[in-house]
Parts: sequence; C-alpha cells; structure tokens
Amino acid sequence: MRTIEFLTATLPFLPVGFASWAANLNYLSPSTHHPELGISIRRVVKRTEPGASYTPDKLNFTHGVASGDPYATSVILWTRAAPMMEPVDDHETLLTGAVPVYWHGPEMTPSNAPICVDWKVAKDKALKEVVSCGKAYTSSDVDYTVKVEAKNLQPFTRYYYQFNICDSDVKSPLGRTKTAPGENDDVSKLRLAVYSCAFYPYGHFNAYGHSARKDSIDYAIHLGDYIYEYELYGNTDGPPIGRIPKPEHELFTLYDYRQRYATYRTDPDLLLSHQTFPWITTWDDHEVADNTWKAGYATLRNMEGSFIKLQEDPVSFDQRKMNAVRAYFEWMPLRQVDMDDNLRIWRSTALGNLADLVILDTRQYDRSLAELYFNHDYIDSISNEASRSMMGGRQEAWFYRQLSESKKRGATWRIIGSQTLFSYINSSRPNAGDEFPAISRDTWSGYIATRNRTLHHLYSNDIKNNVFLAGDSHSAWVSDLVWLNSTDPHPIPSEADYDPFSGRGAIGVEFGGTAVSSPSGLGWNATREQAQFRSDYAVEINPSLQWAEMFHRGYTEVELSHEVAKASFFGVPDIWTRNDVEVKLAEFECYRDENKVRRPIGGSTVKYGSVKKSP
Repeated sequence: MRTIEFLTATLPFLPVGFASWAANLNYLSPSTHHPELGISIRRVVKRTEPGASYTPDKLNFTHGVASGDPYATSVILWTRAAPMMEPVDDHETLLTGAVPVYWHGPEMTPSNAPICVDWKVAKDKALKEVVSCGKAYTSSDVDYTVKVEAKNLQPFTRYYYQFNICDSDVKSPLGRTKTAPGENDDVSKLRLAVYSCAFYPYGHFNAYGHSARKDSIDYAIHLGDYIYEYELYGNTDGPPIGRIPKPEHELFTLYDYRQRYATYRTDPDLLLSHQTFPWITTWDDHEVADNTWKAGYATLRNMEGSFIKLQEDPVSFDQRKMNAVRAYFEWMPLRQVDMDDNLRIWRSTALGNLADLVILDTRQYDRSLAELYFNHDYIDSISNEASRSMMGGRQEAWFYRQLSESKKRGATWRIIGSQTLFSYINSSRPNAGDEFPAISRDTWSGYIATRNRTLHHLYSNDIKNNVFLAGDSHSAWVSDLVWLNSTDPHPIPSEADYDPFSGRGAIGVEFGGTAVSSPSGLGWNATREQAQFRSDYAVEINPSLQWAEMFHRGYTEVELSHEVAKASFFGVPDIWTRNDVEVKLAEFECYRDENKVRRPIGGSTVKYGSVKKSP
C-alpha cells in the first residue's frame, strides 16, 4: 500500500511517537489513489502543543468498541476516545486547516491536545494471555476515532480486546472478536447474521441485539443503509417514538455525517453487536444520499447549476460524497488496505474450504444512471442496454474472476453480498391497473445486461452453489437464482429453461433480508393483513420467488456446512420499544449441488409470509 510505504519511509525524520499516530488507520485516505483525502499527520503533530493533554478523567470511550474485516491472522479494532460525554454536540469534531477538502460549515477550531490509547488482544477475558498490543493517537481531526490492525493472530480463533487511555485506568468495554479461517483450513460449519437498513427514527435496533444475546453467529454482515441521511423521516411521516437523530436536518457536511453516526451508535443493541462480533460491511445509498449512482442521487445531479446552497457555501454531489465516505471510514471497523482504487470497498474473504464471501459495491463505485423517481420510463426503456453497468467494468471483471477462482480452489459455497435484490421481482399491486409491472429499476432489474452477464458466467462455467444475500427492499424474499430471459426487459420465463415448482434450471438461491427498522413499501403503519395480501400476490406472479414476507422488521441468520446452506429469517414484532422479543418467520435450505431452494418449500418451517404452492 503506497500510503503506508510513504509513512514508513519518513518515520526517521519525524518526532518520536509518529508511529503511534500512523497506527491509527483513520488518518489515511479512504483511497490510496487520492492521498489528499487523508489527514496529514505531519500537520497534526506540528499543531500539537508540547505538554497539552486531556486529563484521563475528562476522557471517555463514548461509543464502545467494534471489530471488523477479519483476516486469518489479523482483524481491525475500533473505538472512540473523546473529551466529552455528549459527542454529538461536540463542535470541535470538524475543523479547518487539516481537512480543507471536506470543509463546509461554521468556523471551528481543532484541538491541539492529542489523545493516547493503548490496546491489547488476548485469548482470555481477563486479558492475561496477550497476543497482540499497541499504542495509537487520535485527535479531533478524525472525530477522536481510533482504528488499528491487530496482527499475528491465529486463524478462526476467538479473542478478547480492550482499549485504555494511556497511563490511566480509564478503559473501554471489553470486546470480543474472531479471525477468519485460513484459505485452506477445513471448516465444517460457519454462521452469519445478515442485516440491512436501520432507520433510527422508525424504531429501535432490536434486531442487532438478538444474535448477540443468543451468541448464535461467528460474523455479522451489513449490506448497507447503516445510517439514513434524511432530516427525520424523509418525505413522509413515521411513528412518534422520540428517536430524533442529530443533526436535525439532511446531511451534507462532514460534521453532519459524523453526528449522524454518533447518534446511531448510541443504540444499545447496535453497540452490543459491535462489541460481540466482527462485522463485514458495505454501503448502500443512504450512507451518502437516496438512490446514489456514480454522478448524482435522487434530487441532485453533478452539474454546475445543481449545487446546493448551504449558508454561503455551495455543495456539489462530489463534495457531499467525499464527506459521507470520510465519515464512513472513520466510524466503521473497515480495512483501508484494499483501497487500491477510487472509493473501492468491494472485496472478498476466503472462509476456509467452506466458502468464499464476495462483497460487492453496486451503488457508489461506478453505477450507471439510476432510477431517480422522475425518470422511471426512461430507465425502463434502457434497462437492458449492454453499456449500463451496476458496478462498473473493473469491478464486474473482478467479480467474475472471484467466482471462477472460488470454484477452482474447491470452496463449497460462493456467498455474494449485494445491496439490492438480484432476482427479478414484480411487486405490482393486484387490480391496480398498472400499465407496466412494478419492477424496481433501482435493483439489478434496472441493469439487466449486468445481471445477464453474471448469470451467463455462472451457467457457462458451471459454477454451482451460489448464494446471493440482499438487503435494501425492507421485506424478506427467497428465490431460486435463475436466468429467466436474456433479452426481454419484462421477461417471461420459459418452462424449458426453468420449472418454478421443481427448481429445475436454477443455478443457486437468493436470500433477501428485511430491514432492521426501515418501513416496508407498504408504510410504517401497514397491517398484517395488507402485508399478507401483497406477499401472496408477489409469490403468485413471480415464477422464481418461493417466499415473501412484508410485515416484520428483523434479520437473517445463515448457517453453512459442506452439505447445506440454511437461512433462518427472524422477525421483530415490536420496534417502537426496546425489547428482546423475536419470532422465527421461516427457514429454508439449499443443499450442495442442488442449486435451488429445497422442496417442499420451507416444509413445516414457514410460520409467516407466503410460500409458493405446488400445482
């Protein structure tokens, strides 16, 4: 990594302790191709006044601890050590001078006092058997966040970790994490929790806490919409439960995005999950703005006349995106060593010989023009053009290589994390008289050529045992993964190619998860009867769709063995209060080399939602 090489090369010429500054990965740029997006440690150190410091009793680990992006021999550790109890009201967490490229907002003064933290990783809760340790500095330049890489660990091993303010007894909560298996390790079983779409004003994040209290998984996967950028409920209303995020306006500045993450990370169940499991994350659109694509979002295109006036400073889409990305990397336990391309977050992880986990970025990296509410007919007309791409040519080629290499190395499963639904889903309303089927062109159905190229690669190379994981839709879906029709924008399946009742012709499965708290398309106050009616209709008219459930918020747990991939869908009946109540909605299996949802669909395990009935 060029940035790290540069920092290392300059260490002999910099003050003692510089290595501890460089140990905090949040000073790096999210992209090594754009070092100007990083924070100059030279300038931060130069600004620091000798002897200036906070007393330990004035410092707090304000947002717990987190870990993420596990490798076989290392893992990322995160915390925030700040000089106040109310970090979301801190007016020193955005500054001028050190990060001018991000600047938009009122004048604020950076702190001249560094904060030093020690960290250690051990095999035991008492932290006696220490296997990795270090020191790092943080400052207001990075919102007082700390992100370090713990190295020299053993594969597929549980560890405990903790931060403390240097030379004091001020300690963070005790965290727990787990490394990934080695690429060639024989792994018999592995468990994942899959989350997406947590909208703070609409409800408590109860779903995050359930897996932690059950201790039922190895790793948590978040497929995006970790935060929402709206003022409150966006352009609609919501439940009056008093969860008002800060700032109380739509997000534009770096300070705005930092405040919003700080608010979300006060939810106790989110804190518990981060403290208990390593997370593997990607972003969707709302980490930046609604329906983002490479050059704009739902209400703003990157044109001279479309800059938003914020006080006296115009904010372009590029500026807003830089602010959002910077805050994301500061607040998430995410590696930056893979950032070898502009805004690259797509990556893969080998999970022993059991699976390869491929995490895509179908939003921010290089997506062609998206559906922007006013252009539905136009996007509908061009949705099958070969030039349109969901992820850009470079990522797409990489994706196909990952699939082929996974098969070549003999991994049993290919687990693909996608922000939006891969499968064709017609969600039109019964008897609504719609002129066209209600197909969301915000999903892969707006980029049919990309989906067809993906399916062509899977079918032509006989790559089996594929499991797509998706979020974004705020409802739960289970589909056979199938190529319905390669040319028609509104494909009608051919029975010669696919039998929806036996599953013949499929090449895998898709498990689409519901939201943690975001409302479904039926609205936040939809009734169970309304949701069931729409679910029944969706399953009836969509050949590859085997199950749908549109009422509950919740999450999915996926258990992998060499013989079966099993998805258990959990619903949270009440998100308006914090509670530990959940219901098991349904359970589905895909057996090795069957490449379809096991029939009979769900067996006796479907308790909620609508399941496809045999003829």
